[in-house]
Amino acid sequence: MTAGRVRPRLVLGPPLLSLALLLGASGCSSPDEEPIPRVTQPTDLPSQPTPSDSPETDAESPSASPDRGGPPQVADTLVEGLEVPWGVDFLPDGRAVVTERISGRVLRVGRDGAVTPLGTVPGSVPQGEAGLLGVAVSPDFDTDRTLYLYLTTGTDNRVVRAELDGSRLGRTTVVLDGIPAGFIHDGGRIAFGPDGHLYVTTGETGDPELAQDPQSLAGKILRITTDGRPAPGNPDPGSPVWSLGHRNVQGLAWDDEGRLWASEFGDSEWDELNLVEKGGNYGWPRVEGAGGDASYVDPQLVWPVDQASPSGLAFADGHLWMAGLRGQRLWRITVSGKGQASKPRAFFTEDYGRLRTVAAAPDGLLWLTTSNRDGRGEPAPADDRILRVRP
Repeated sequence: MTAGRVRPRLVLGPPLLSLALLLGASGCSSPDEEPIPRVTQPTDLPSQPTPSDSPETDAESPSASPDRGGPPQVADTLVEGLEVPWGVDFLPDGRAVVTERISGRVLRVGRDGAVTPLGTVPGSVPQGEAGLLGVAVSPDFDTDRTLYLYLTTGTDNRVVRAELDGSRLGRTTVVLDGIPAGFIHDGGRIAFGPDGHLYVTTGETGDPELAQDPQSLAGKILRITTDGRPAPGNPDPGSPVWSLGHRNVQGLAWDDEGRLWASEFGDSEWDELNLVEKGGNYGWPRVEGAGGDASYVDPQLVWPVDQASPSGLAFADGHLWMAGLRGQRLWRITVSGKGQASKPRAFFTEDYGRLRTVAAAPDGLLWLTTSNRDGRGEPAPADDRILRVRP
C-alpha cells in the first residue's frame, strides 16, 4: 500500500484495562470453546508460505480435503458503469444492496441487473480510501426494514442505520461513532455473524501503533449489538473490541462451521488470511505475516502484496473466495473441517482489473465487483462492473 496524508484521529476512553490484560497474554478463546490452531503454516522466516497460481505447487495441509473443484466461470456481467462499488449484501428476496464509495449512493440491484438508486448517505467524505464503504442487511429485515452502513465523515468513521421504505432510504441514525478516520486504512467491512451481532472492521489509519492500543477502535475487529453496544461475550464486557493488531481488514466471512475468517492488507511483504479468535492479537505492527511469536496469532496463509491486496471475502461451495485489488485475481481457498486453510488457487488474473468485493448470493452464485475507477486502476469503458460467477 502507498503511504498517504493522514487525517487527525480520535482515541476513545476510558482505558480498556481489562481488555489489555486479556490480550497481553495469548489471545486464546475462552476455556469452554474448542481450541483453534494458532499456526497452520511454517514460520521459519524469512521463507514464508506463499501461494502459487499453479495447482501443482499450491501449499498443502495434511488435514485438508483434496481440492477437486473445477474452475469458476463468469456467468454474466450483471451491471456496468458503476463508480467504485464497495459493499454488497443481499435482501431476503435475492436482490442486493450495493454502496458506491465515492458517490455515496446506495443502490438496489436486481437479479436481472436492474439498478434502483435508494438515496445518498449524508455526511460521507470520499478521499483516499475513505467514503461510503460497507453495508449489512439486518437479519430481521422482513420486520425492521433496516440497513447498516459504514462511512467516513469529516471527523471519524462510523456505523449508521437507516430504514428502507420501498425504494427510498430513510434518515440515518448513528449506531457507533468515534472510530478513527484517515486518508488511508479505514477498514469498512461490516457483516452480521451467525450469532446475530454486527462485526465491524477498522483500519489503523496509517498510524500503526493504534492497532495495539486497546483504548483505540482503530486496527480492530469490533463486535456490537444492533444499537451499538458491546456485544455480550466480548473479551472486555465494556468494549466493542473483538480482536486487535490489525492493519486494515476489508474482508469477513464465516465458514459452514461458524468460524470467522478475515482478509487483511499487509504493508510491503505479506498480505494475510486470518482465522479470527475471540480476543486474538494479530501482531501488527510488531509482526507482518507469520512471526512464530506466541503473543500473537499467526495468519493461516500469506501472499506477496503484488499477488493479492485482499479486500472482499466470501464462503461458498465449501471454499473461501478472496478478491484481490493489486493482485487483480480471485483466490479460491480450501478450508478443512478442522479450520485449516490451504491450496489457494488464483482465477481471472488480470482479466477484469482490480477486484474489490466478492459476496455469496442466495442462489449459489458469487457477485464480484471491480474497483478500476478508484484512482489506482485502469478502467475499461464498462467499469466499474458487477460480475456473476459460478463457483
